Amino acid sequence: MSTSIKVSEERVRAAVREQVTEGTLRCAAAFRTAEELGASPAVVGRMANELDVHLARCQLGLFGYGEPKSAVTPAEDVPFELEQAIREGLILGRLPCAVAWAIASRFKMPKLHVANAAEKLGVRVWQCQLGAF
Repeated sequence: MSTSIKVSEERVRAAVREQVTEGTLRCAAAFRTAEELGASPAVVGRMANELDVHLARCQLGLFGYGEPKSAVTPAEDVPFELEQAIREGLILGRLPCAVAWAIASRFKMPKLHVANAAEKLGVRVWQCQLGAF
């Protein structure tokens, strides 16, 4: 069940425009906008797409970092508890973005660390909450 309230598309569109810098909208700004408006991140991502705004600086490090496009590097080692949480979160063999965020919160670690661990384990992250992938 969604906790977001119905927000007008025009209000979301205007808020996205306010956050755009050099034709891009950072992931963190998109989530902040969604939270402030009570909209879902998917709606903010859809508005960015409709406005031809590129999403940047994925908080999991997966895209939007120039060259190379990703900030993800395989972790040197993955603690058993973290590996177990990642494997338990898999859907069709992949880790949904929202689950990666939840794991980061649960283990009180940066989201990028979860993506680095997933990379080390050969696990792909999918279902971007903003709709980027």
